[in-house]
Amino acid sequence: MKRKVLDIFTFLVFLFFDFVDVVLCVTYQLLDQFLEAKPFPCYCGNKEEMKELSETLVGRENVFREMGFLSFAGKLLEFGKKKERGGVINGGLGNRWSDCGCDSCVSWIKESNQRLHVVVTEFPQGNGEDEPRRETSQNVIFLHGFLSSSSFWTQTVFKHLSEPLKQQMYRLIAVDLLGFGKSPKPNESLYTLKDHVEMIEKSVIFPYELSSFHLVAHSMGCTIALALAAKYPMLVKSVTLVAPAYFSDAKDGTRSSMVLNTVARKTLWPPLAFGKSIMSWYEHLGRFSCFIICKNHTTWERIFMFFTKRRKVSFMVKDLTRHTHHSAWHNMHNVICGGSKFMDDYVEILVNAKVKVRVIHGDQDSTTPLQGSTNLKNKFPQVELNIVQNADHSSVILHRKRDFAKTLQHIWAASTYD
Repeated sequence: MKRKVLDIFTFLVFLFFDFVDVVLCVTYQLLDQFLEAKPFPCYCGNKEEMKELSETLVGRENVFREMGFLSFAGKLLEFGKKKERGGVINGGLGNRWSDCGCDSCVSWIKESNQRLHVVVTEFPQGNGEDEPRRETSQNVIFLHGFLSSSSFWTQTVFKHLSEPLKQQMYRLIAVDLLGFGKSPKPNESLYTLKDHVEMIEKSVIFPYELSSFHLVAHSMGCTIALALAAKYPMLVKSVTLVAPAYFSDAKDGTRSSMVLNTVARKTLWPPLAFGKSIMSWYEHLGRFSCFIICKNHTTWERIFMFFTKRRKVSFMVKDLTRHTHHSAWHNMHNVICGGSKFMDDYVEILVNAKVKVRVIHGDQDSTTPLQGSTNLKNKFPQVELNIVQNADHSSVILHRKRDFAKTLQHIWAASTYD
């Protein structure tokens, strides 16, 4: 009985959000004519699927949108477009009004040649050179998950590697993926897998002249890692996927929707899951949330420190807001959801090239259920699956940092002698 009441309450809450989202759709389109230099069209009225984009962008159900609410407001929108103004501030192009403009978030704009922010740690250390050496025996590229950054790796694995490994020739490269952390967050990008792979090439593989490399990825980063590895199967020594979002028991046409309903299901509890459902299902509510929280993230960080009596904010708290709505929205749909339909092809390429693919997954993971990795193992027996007991989506690494680092070192060493 309680469960049924909760389901009804959840339905009513998200029905209300359906209504608010279409109202905000009209509101934002009107405001954008005056406050945006170049308004970006939303996906509410576009039902045409586009190449490389996820069908979840246009296929999300909304009761009021289906009833034709937006058509009713069409004339008003057309009137607003005729009065379009450029969002120009003091004669120059201003920051998008709904995105953050702090130095950390827009520093990349000052660079003419945009590249990802990367953190490089080399062993042995202490060579005294400003420019990282280009020749090393082992290169390892680390890719983080959704709403995260390179800090996820530098604050965990990098700090817990054994002393024997530090005496070997290793270069560890942690990347802020496109749209997150200190990396570029361009408004013209749709954040497809192709966009991510090309930026990693431009920022890591080409400048460091990598002739071989290992890949380590978590969550969303797993899909990008597979796309990158499939493009360079002869260069990849090993691929380690931690908590990947894999679904094989759905047709390609519905796989993206299945991923959305699983990793961002509509739920009121816990708070992080509720926030994820808002940001993933409601394009305009998500933008409103970013306007309140992400745009003012430094203020919220000060409030957090005041109430928690801490001098520093955890990297995990910072990473939650170091993005724009545009980048987070498209990464969720075009990488996490849309990218799922390409994963079988990528894994098959790697298996045929005899690249070692290893999956590490917690048995308590509710974000990307273990069943997905089990299905991956069943479909591709060559893939090695390591199930970690009593671990969820993040604790599979964060609560066992030293053990996880040790596991990686064994994987890298084994790949060296294969």
